[in-house]
Amino acid sequence: MEVILIQDVDNLGAKNELVKVKNGYARNYLLPRQLAVESSPGNRKQLDERMKQVKKKEDKMLAEFNNVVAKLKEAPLKIGAKTGTSGKIFGSVTSLQISRAIREQKGYEIDRKKISIPEDVKEVGTYKALIEFGAGQSTEVEFEVIGE
Repeated sequence: MEVILIQDVDNLGAKNELVKVKNGYARNYLLPRQLAVESSPGNRKQLDERMKQVKKKEDKMLAEFNNVVAKLKEAPLKIGAKTGTSGKIFGSVTSLQISRAIREQKGYEIDRKKISIPEDVKEVGTYKALIEFGAGQSTEVEFEVIGE
């Protein structure tokens, strides 16, 4: 029996996927728990329509992602930090500070949990941070730590 999955099912398939399963598994497990629907011509047509909408949404998100990346790469972010006489900063630069700098300087709201700094930032200078947007999309952002 062919069914269209409504939700992700472990060891079977992902949402909106057409899979072939045994009749008993479909009737006794997938259909009663509303994890899948029977593969009829009407349901297949709905699946095609859903897939078109998902594709359109992904294209829109990709275009927006490219705009954000272009804006972030225009110029390095400037992050102010209190420094000692030797150029070392008190504490270190965190993802929260980078998130605030992006919001203030570039106008985009990026969650601090999506920002990772590969090295400790404890001195004045130029560094890079990695921003994970999800769905396999990520970019590197350059930021400059300046003394206040």
